[in-house]
Amino acid sequence: MAPSRARSIATDGLANRLRFLALTSGRPLWDLLQTSRPLRSRINASLIDHAIREMPPRPEPLSTMAGYTSWASLTDRTYSGRHLPPVPSGGGNRPTPEAAGGLFTRGESMIPCPRSTVLFAYFAQWFTDGFLRGDTNIPRDPRKNSSNHHIDLNQVYGLNEAATAALRTFDGGLLKSQLINGGEFPPYLCENGAIKPEFAPLSVIRFDRLSDAQRDTLFATGSDRGNGQIGFTMLTVLFLREHNRVARLLALEHPRWDDERLFQTARNILIVLLIKLVVEEYINHITPYHFRFTLDLGLPARLDRAPWHRQNWASVEFNLVYRWHSLIPSHLSVGGRDLPMAETFFGSALIPGPGLGRLFEDASRQRAGRIGLFNTDPVLREIDVASIADSRALGLAPYNSYREHCRFPRVRAFEQISGDRRVSGALRELYPDVDDVDLYVGLFAEEPGSPAAILPPLLTKIIAIDAFSQALTNPLLAPRIFNAATFSPAGLRVIATTRRLSDVLHRNTPEDPSPRLVSMSRRTRP
Repeated sequence: MAPSRARSIATDGLANRLRFLALTSGRPLWDLLQTSRPLRSRINASLIDHAIREMPPRPEPLSTMAGYTSWASLTDRTYSGRHLPPVPSGGGNRPTPEAAGGLFTRGESMIPCPRSTVLFAYFAQWFTDGFLRGDTNIPRDPRKNSSNHHIDLNQVYGLNEAATAALRTFDGGLLKSQLINGGEFPPYLCENGAIKPEFAPLSVIRFDRLSDAQRDTLFATGSDRGNGQIGFTMLTVLFLREHNRVARLLALEHPRWDDERLFQTARNILIVLLIKLVVEEYINHITPYHFRFTLDLGLPARLDRAPWHRQNWASVEFNLVYRWHSLIPSHLSVGGRDLPMAETFFGSALIPGPGLGRLFEDASRQRAGRIGLFNTDPVLREIDVASIADSRALGLAPYNSYREHCRFPRVRAFEQISGDRRVSGALRELYPDVDDVDLYVGLFAEEPGSPAAILPPLLTKIIAIDAFSQALTNPLLAPRIFNAATFSPAGLRVIATTRRLSDVLHRNTPEDPSPRLVSMSRRTRP
């Protein structure tokens, strides 16, 4: 669904609109500014700092524990953070979650994204599921989470030490693996439908719904979602290979290091490598700006004293804004086959045949859907319904309150949310007043800021605030830690010479040395 009109100053506010226009106009000037490394570094830090300051900094006065501040609510991170206080449910003025969830359902054809590939969708889910994790208990409590609140690559290493130990060989710093068709993969988790004793600390979502034959195709991974969808599994396999490659490199450079130091140093390197890819490829893909964000050596020192530089604590709002199910096409290209999305769930067995390189290229050549209403496959409808129900249960403030919190003007009419008549008309039919629109619905109903943008303005701002602050407060980036003593000279070289996911893929597919297209963007940007 292409934007039907340009965003206006009245809708976005003068400061927001001018900033957006400045960053998306005058490309020759931005290119010139980025030729000077010191100037680029200062602009880089300044823009990141400004983006995060668009909302009050952590610590949040409240969490989902209660509607008031207590010592427990400020320290117990099993509850999620929250940006705004809870409000009365007001259920009588709003549609049921089932009715509101219908706003997301895709029709006969997908509305394509102007710039994103399916690889972007795969990476977004894999990356964010590492730290945006809901409650895993039964019954589920929407107030609680099972997150470490860090970018810590638990998709590969596990959420706790017991899981990490189950995945390690304890020899040469390596993770357990097996060779299939010449490629390195995690070992199989199960045998005859039962989890192997060595992997007892690991778990798999919806394990009870799988047949014994399906269970025997599952890989042993750090995350309980590691086998949930083929894209998630592909990325986990790739980073397992990179860990073992780096561990072997470190063993050659430092023959006196024991297994523990080799493992921990490789892990340090991989975590920062992921953060660098998030900043320099993933975030730069999301923004339509001409300035390209970087993770340079001077950035941690420049931002270390910023008021937002606090302990990571993922918020419930941040979890909601990342429900980008409309990115996923109803059919996915997998090894030259066109498969319904549902057939890629628990699809580990689909990977070894075509190989990792071919699957990354397939995902890079397939167009993703546009993030927004009326564009999510019906298979995922229940997730949108549950998201709205959870936001009501938590008393999340409505969409307009979050606009105001993020320094946007409150909208006064449905047409200010979207100029698309289908969207504004559907909102008007369901909501008595624009102030009743749920946050989750409003986030995805908004129009993007320009035809080249892939996210609407409020969604972009919340993503920027939380994504940058979650990534750049990682302890491995602290000025006294981000150095050769932590990563080794070889590790720093690995980090410095890696700019894109393509770099990681092409050094980890010896079974398929062919050049492969690996890109989150349909049009490669310099």
